[in-house]
Amino acid sequence: MAFMKLGSKPEAFRREGQTWVCTTGLPSDVTIEVGEISFLLHKFPLLSRSGLVKKLIAESTNDDCVLQLHDVPGGAKTFELITKFCYGVKLEITSLNVVSLRCAAEYLQMTESYGEDNLIGHTESFLNEVFSNWPDSIKALETCEEVQNFAEDLHIVERCIDSLAMKACSDPESLNWPQSGCNQQDQNEVLNEVSFESKPQNVGDNWWYYDVSYLSLPLYKRLILAIESNGMKSETVAASLIYYLRRFLPLMNRQSSFKDTNHATIPTTTEADQRGLLEEIVELIPNKRGVTSSKHLLRLLRTAMILHASPSCKENLEKRVGAQLDQASLVDLLIPNMGYSVETLYDIDCIQRILDHFMSIYQPASLAASPCITEVSALISGADTLTPITMVASLIDGYLAEVASDTNLNLSKFQALAVAVPDYSRPLDDGIYHAIDVYLKAHTWLRDSEREQLCRLMNCQKLSLEASSHAAQNERLPLRVIVQVLFFEQLRLRTSISSWFFVSENLENSQNPSLPKSCQEDSAGRTENVKERLLELEKECSCIRKELQKLNKTKKGWSIFPKKFGFRRKTEYSNSKESDNVNTSSSMNENPNHESS
Repeated sequence: MAFMKLGSKPEAFRREGQTWVCTTGLPSDVTIEVGEISFLLHKFPLLSRSGLVKKLIAESTNDDCVLQLHDVPGGAKTFELITKFCYGVKLEITSLNVVSLRCAAEYLQMTESYGEDNLIGHTESFLNEVFSNWPDSIKALETCEEVQNFAEDLHIVERCIDSLAMKACSDPESLNWPQSGCNQQDQNEVLNEVSFESKPQNVGDNWWYYDVSYLSLPLYKRLILAIESNGMKSETVAASLIYYLRRFLPLMNRQSSFKDTNHATIPTTTEADQRGLLEEIVELIPNKRGVTSSKHLLRLLRTAMILHASPSCKENLEKRVGAQLDQASLVDLLIPNMGYSVETLYDIDCIQRILDHFMSIYQPASLAASPCITEVSALISGADTLTPITMVASLIDGYLAEVASDTNLNLSKFQALAVAVPDYSRPLDDGIYHAIDVYLKAHTWLRDSEREQLCRLMNCQKLSLEASSHAAQNERLPLRVIVQVLFFEQLRLRTSISSWFFVSENLENSQNPSLPKSCQEDSAGRTENVKERLLELEKECSCIRKELQKLNKTKKGWSIFPKKFGFRRKTEYSNSKESDNVNTSSSMNENPNHESS
């Protein structure tokens, strides 16, 4: 830390209670009161340095000459240093007292007109030295709050902030500070590993976060705006803002939990102060996609709900999350319901608003009305548009599966969230099927019509083989849905068998001896592939037969379905099982074009 030594005389003062007494041996002829402290001093040393004291002594009519300087910047502590300077006693100016000394010197009119090498000149010279390095500038700026009005009038705050902003935007190596040798880390990773107990090593763009986090909010805001105007990257600015919030808002350092409503864990500041801090910082975060991670935005939103922040603040955060919902993770979306009338465990309405905002960006209203137009536009726009929607579809399906077990979640809210994602964004409907199954399991009282309505959210044609197998045996599903699943599985199998016969015919033609040897080798390779595929098809067929057998044992009324779909009465199925297998195989061999179900 930089310092400046002034004076050469030994200590000449001692304190007796609330009084400072000069020990030079001469009787005091002036008493100066600063707050509750009285200084018993001599006129001459003060007259030769301070224009204000000279004026007040001249105006005094009392014999004992008592002057009151209660407004001196820095109070009695700073005036003690002033008296030492006037008497030529040794003192040390540092970055921690230079601001108050400079302001007090201005207040007392300690210019060159009242003595050479006066205090204003010394403090100004030292301030220039302070502004030349980061640590002293930070300390000086912190002390400006003690003498805020005077420091503002003398432009000390402005000069200090400009100096800090310029250094924050500079390469740390140019400041001649030791480096840790580590590679620069992503800003969000730095925040995930943040520690407020000790100053971190100077690495990358985040080296200044720790120091500025000790500033008061007004000074920090001015500094961060100056840093941003000096060209600092938006990602770095946003990360510093999150760092600052996490120092003063313990709720920001927790994972989502229903225990977060316990405000007794924050004894340092009131809820109103924390709410005001949060709202102001949120306004400062650059409003640009990807600048702040979705993880931290969702933590901000959750904290805003706990602290009952303003509607505009929460809406701001919801839109920011919505703009980059594809970057969010499921655990961060599980925001506990903080409403006054808590119905569901998690805030479903909040996620609905976030999702609606995301879809308003990635699916324009003019395209949403027509599935065909939407699908074509998605193909034209390429992966940049389709991939985020696909990721969000998977995210929302996972979210629905998590909240579906809440018995208080009504059907309309579940449906609204599910249909907000367009059908084309789901390559497979396994996720939405899983969510529906969880919901049916937790809401056993649903009517048949409601279960039918719920199952319309999924497309049975887009279920994987594993999901289809599960659905075919799922007694919670309506019978109509199970029939659809089995029907589409048979269609899939029929298509696979037809394609196999087509390939088989081509292979027979390709094995002509007149063909070149290379073509025959390729043909042999394809034959092996076909054999493997045939084994897979046999497994699929066996799986579907087993499903049908189980359904015949548990479901009634199957006789209403035509035989061409492969459904038989239980007695018919059991009596002709073996003969049916033989006939089917024989028919396929004799006539490859025959449609077998």
